[in-house]
Amino acid sequence: MRLTLDGDWSATVTGNALRVPPRFDFLDQRVRIAEYTDVQEWQRFLVDTFGSQEWLWDDPDELRFDPAGRELVGAAFRLPHEAADPEDCARVPATPPARPGGLRADEVRDFRLPMTTELCRAPEDAVLTCLRDLDVLDEPLDARIGIAPDVALLVQGGTVVGWSLTDPVRYVTTGFAAPDPAPPAQATRLLFTACMDLATTPWLDAVRRRDPAAVSDLRELDHRLRDQREDRHRVDALLSLVGDLVEDYAHS
Repeated sequence: MRLTLDGDWSATVTGNALRVPPRFDFLDQRVRIAEYTDVQEWQRFLVDTFGSQEWLWDDPDELRFDPAGRELVGAAFRLPHEAADPEDCARVPATPPARPGGLRADEVRDFRLPMTTELCRAPEDAVLTCLRDLDVLDEPLDARIGIAPDVALLVQGGTVVGWSLTDPVRYVTTGFAAPDPAPPAQATRLLFTACMDLATTPWLDAVRRRDPAAVSDLRELDHRLRDQREDRHRVDALLSLVGDLVEDYAHS
C-alpha cells in the first residue's frame, strides 16, 4: 500500500513496525515514539533524519525517516486541545483492525504533517483517536497501519487522515522518560479519565477563568492524585499538569 501525506509526498507500507513503545507526555499532551531520551538526543535525532518536524512557530506532527534506507525510525503526535462531542466520538469505526507495519519514504525529502484537529475519546479512554477533521467519519477507513505498539495511522482513500493510541494510560509519562512497564492500577485508570476531562473539555477554560466550582473540582482532583500510593510514576505524570494548574489558578 502506498500512502500520501502533505499532498504529493508518499511512502510505502512495509512489514517493519517500530518496536519501541510510545511515551505519552501528559503535561505536553504529546505522544513520542523514538529511542531518544532527552532534548539533546532529540535534536541530534532530527539532524540525522528527514521528514516532518516543527520549525519556528510551526508545530506539525512528526514522522522521521532514516536517510540511508528511508525507513520510518520515529514519530511524535500532539493531541488536539479539545475533545469532540460524544456523539461524534461514537461514530469512530471499529474496523478495520490495526495491522503492524512500517513506512518507507518514496524519496528523501522533507514534508509537513499538519497536527490533527479532532480528538475522539472512546469510553473509559480505552482509545484516543485523533483525526484530520470530522468529515473522516462520513466514510469507512481503508486501513489502520500499526506503526508501533498500540499506535496506528488511519488511512482513507490512500491518505493518512489521523492516528490512534490504544490504552493510553499504559504509556503515560513525563517528558522523554520511558513509561512504567507494569500494568496500570485500576485507580490510575479512573484518575487518567478525570485528568483527560480536565485537559480536553471546557473545565480547563473554567479553571483559567477561576470559576469557583471548576477550581474546587481541580483541588479535589489534585488531592486524589496526591493520596494515591500505588503506580506513582503514572500518577506523578498526571500531576505534572494538574499540579501546575493548581499552582497557577487555585492558590488564594
